[in-house]
Amino acid sequence: MRQIAIYGKGGIGKSTTTQNLVAGLVEAGKKVMIIGCDPKADSTRLILHAKSQTTVMDLARERGSVEDLRLEDVLQIGYRGIRCAESGGPEPGVGCAGRGVITAINFLEENGAYGNDLDFIFYDVLGDVVCGGFAMPIREKKAQEIYIVTSGEMMAMYAANNICKGILKYAMSGGVRLGGLICNSRKVDKELELIAALAERLGTQLIHFVPRDNVVQRAELKRMTVIEYEPGADQAEEYRQLARKISENRNFVVPKPLTMDELEELLITYGFMDAEEAKAS
Repeated sequence: MRQIAIYGKGGIGKSTTTQNLVAGLVEAGKKVMIIGCDPKADSTRLILHAKSQTTVMDLARERGSVEDLRLEDVLQIGYRGIRCAESGGPEPGVGCAGRGVITAINFLEENGAYGNDLDFIFYDVLGDVVCGGFAMPIREKKAQEIYIVTSGEMMAMYAANNICKGILKYAMSGGVRLGGLICNSRKVDKELELIAALAERLGTQLIHFVPRDNVVQRAELKRMTVIEYEPGADQAEEYRQLARKISENRNFVVPKPLTMDELEELLITYGFMDAEEAKAS
């Protein structure tokens, strides 16, 4: 059983990418569980065809404590048998959202959700936060593989590099490794070349370039993955390729994060920033 955490800048399309690639994996016969590690609880909506899933933390508050829950209360079955759970978080402005991740994962593990028949468990983790509770999938050696969703936008690249710093920290004390970058295209100039260069500088690979296509938004409006909504679409094939590449990937590394100067130098090389702008920043 492979345990994989997906990280990336908030708004980069991490949850959408995760659910679409998981649809590709189950179409290929793999058994998969998704654990949403984001208080928004949107990591499973396309798989369950629902606005949101009842979370571990919501039910724990409602019933008094997590000990009052049963596994079937928080583990739902979606498209092609994908198992789905959402950690949830505290009430807004109260408590630590990362604590919900820790509580949920411990509850699921202790109550038998991690079945021996599973091929993959995916942790869809909030934004680019790799500290505290949100680092739990890698800090506690749950996830051995990390993939980072990014784009050719500067802040997405900055977040990817920052996540690599977190992976480097935990790689020293455990077996966590970076499996590669996933470029979720924003149609930035020279985007493919830029992210391939970033991957090379980080010591990893660009595992797949996912082109931008409006069919993704149309599928989301129907609360479906593209593979379910329009299986013959070119974009559905892109997600199948991503799923296949992750399934076959054996290239796992300890990343080599860039300094801010090195990251800006890369952007200058590809024409996104001139030297004067870099000095000013």
